[in-house]
Amino acid sequence: MTFTRRAANLVPIEDTVFAVVDLANKEAKRIGIENVVNASIGSLYGEDGTLVAFKSVFEHYDQIPDRTKAKYAASFIGNESYREQVYQWITQGANINLSHSVIATPGGSGAVSMTFSNILDAGETVILPNIAWGSYRLMATQNNFDVKTYSLFEENHFNLTSFKEVCSAVMNKQKKILVVINDPCHNPTGYSMTREEWDQVITFLNECSKEGPVIIIDDIAYIDYSYDIPQSRKVMEAFNNISDNVLISIAFSCSKTCTSYGLRCGAAVLLAKNTDKVREVEIVFEKFARAIWSNIPNAAMDNFTWVTTDNYFSFMSEKQNYIDLLKQRSEIFLEEAKKIELPVYPYKEGFFVTVQCENNEQRDRIHDKLINHHIFTVKVNLGIRVAICSCTVEKTKGLATAIKLLMD
Repeated sequence: MTFTRRAANLVPIEDTVFAVVDLANKEAKRIGIENVVNASIGSLYGEDGTLVAFKSVFEHYDQIPDRTKAKYAASFIGNESYREQVYQWITQGANINLSHSVIATPGGSGAVSMTFSNILDAGETVILPNIAWGSYRLMATQNNFDVKTYSLFEENHFNLTSFKEVCSAVMNKQKKILVVINDPCHNPTGYSMTREEWDQVITFLNECSKEGPVIIIDDIAYIDYSYDIPQSRKVMEAFNNISDNVLISIAFSCSKTCTSYGLRCGAAVLLAKNTDKVREVEIVFEKFARAIWSNIPNAAMDNFTWVTTDNYFSFMSEKQNYIDLLKQRSEIFLEEAKKIELPVYPYKEGFFVTVQCENNEQRDRIHDKLINHHIFTVKVNLGIRVAICSCTVEKTKGLATAIKLLMD
């Protein structure tokens, strides 16, 4: 007998990321932070070893009146000014000719979860990359979905062949596709797709959509740390070529963009050819928002709108300093990895680099060895995620060599 729903998964959750972060923090207290390399934290840290909180974001947030922070948002789908600005922000510089709607969510994870919960029925299959953020699979489990994975890479590029095979198999089975693509700045590999790769994906999914509806979740959580911000938007023009039976749900995260992880503010941006189809999904999402979280922090939405308009140049300048820092750290790690032949998945930009492992048994052995040598990383499928976002330049130097020595 159980008090939960019959379909509930009663296996306790084990969040490997937070567990490793906690272990690293305890080790730093025990032997001194200078003796620990904490490459597990998926948040932006400065060269002083502390969490970054942009002054261009939080100085204004601190000045927002208490009553503005305390009150409800104007609507459970978000403040209108915020919804409009999110769309302008994520499409800036791109010519998007599609119907759209924006629904405010608690972070980018809220946008992904909302789409999962309202697109497929229990027992149906969601398609994920084989190397991915672990919470995608947890969300699938919570919704009682089956999961099929496509191989993310073929040599040093997107594996279109595997993508096609898996999508075709799922469409043949259930006459509907929900597929997750995390682009640009993929978590955990740092890969970004080219316009040509996106064109190939869209062309193929248009063909699939002749048999049933196709929904693409594009998780753009790290888009604002692209090394080429204009190009990160320009590539979205590939979306203009979707067919009438394809819908895109873009998951946007203020957490990463504004270094405001705890404010829980994001959005689901719906794109489709047909306005009525967008409205159909919007209605379902509206009800879900009202039923699950009811309201997104009012001040967080207002602050994002101000930061990305009135304070645009100050914000972009501050953020660019950290993009440059990420680039410096990644170049140190990757140049060293290439020199010593440490295998890494193709990285272009973003918070993470992932070391390739032949299998998960090898990954587990290396991960344990790293912990024994006071180096903390995160296990992912067929690899070890190195969070260059949280490593100082000095601690990035020699890190690839240390990992290679333990692999050998």
